[in-house]
Amino acid sequence: MSPEALAEEEAKEGVLPGEPSFAKASDGLAMYYTYILKSSKSDLFYTGWTSDLRKRVSEHNNGDSFASKPYRPWKLVYYAAFETEKLAKDFERYLKSGSGKAFTRKRLLKP
Repeated sequence: MSPEALAEEEAKEGVLPGEPSFAKASDGLAMYYTYILKSSKSDLFYTGWTSDLRKRVSEHNNGDSFASKPYRPWKLVYYAAFETEKLAKDFERYLKSGSGKAFTRKRLLKP
């Protein structure tokens, strides 16, 4: 799909310019996302998974998540889309491991 066609499709879906566009599975079913948030108050990162990324980030910023409430506001710094819930959960588990944290620091997050 050309960049122009993608922009036109996103406009139909209500995606604002500069806002991340979230992939849909090739068969039209929901996607699952593993994401990393960075606290604007500290150097703290939060990793999770969801099937509705916009809603989940909003929940973190509204204080609806007990674990992340004290560190808001949050900024989405990374996400990956998967076709199955299991893949999203497995990648979250990896990112929370020692080697996953090292991978995140080295490859995805810039100081």
